Amino acid sequence: MRTTTLPMGEPVPILGQGTWKMGESKRRRSDEIAALQAGIDIGMTLIDTAEMYGDGITEELIGDAIAGRRADIFLISKVLPHHATRRGTVAACEASLRRLKIDCLDLYLLHWRGQVPLADTLEGFDQLARDGKIRHWGVSNFDVADMEELAGVAGDRQPAVNQVLYNLTRRGIEHDLVPWCKQRGIPVMAYSPVEQGMLLASPPVQRIADRHRATPAQVALAWVLRCPGMIAIPKAGLEKHVKENRAALDLVLDREDLDALDQAFPPPRSAQPLEII
Repeated sequence: MRTTTLPMGEPVPILGQGTWKMGESKRRRSDEIAALQAGIDIGMTLIDTAEMYGDGITEELIGDAIAGRRADIFLISKVLPHHATRRGTVAACEASLRRLKIDCLDLYLLHWRGQVPLADTLEGFDQLARDGKIRHWGVSNFDVADMEELAGVAGDRQPAVNQVLYNLTRRGIEHDLVPWCKQRGIPVMAYSPVEQGMLLASPPVQRIADRHRATPAQVALAWVLRCPGMIAIPKAGLEKHVKENRAALDLVLDREDLDALDQAFPPPRSAQPLEII
């Protein structure tokens, strides 16, 4: 598994597993646990979740999926903005830890900007780190202005990642946010890298997939992962889809492919508001 390096020097897989909406169906629960475990087996050991997902149900499912394998996992969860006061951040993290049945998160993110001052949230992150309940902290859905404000508040402290929406149809971050993060050594983590499955029906993506004897999902993932320092966290609720995602790491898109995708999905020519789903 290829890795990228967090600002504090720790390597993490560039291809992980997203979990949004997992655990919400009892009928699919066993398949979703098996899918997560299959991903771990093939090196997709970075798992992303959030307290918001299913109001904690997703974290409970992950806790069952990783039982006995905690040491193998780089586990991420997120605090909701309205919980992100100093005390609220600590309480939310402790609740996530109970649902996940673990003692410490590898990475804890502020899910998106809210009304709570960033300084208060960072105080909560600092308290959690001192107490051994998180190892690193970061942010999600932060645009350049948010990152600059964060840098002013954080001082010497640096977020481990910025997790944002990025795929062929959502390229706005290429204009300014990706260069900003790259200059500072902050990896970007792309959620919804196949646009919740909608890219699978794209004729331009299908043509490139046919050319490489690959699938549209693999083309979409390989395109995201072409960027140094980029991490992708596609969700897959079935083992076969997890294995399909993993094979995207073996797909190398050439200049002809990239030019065709640029023509079908033009890159941004100016700054754009950060997109969020």
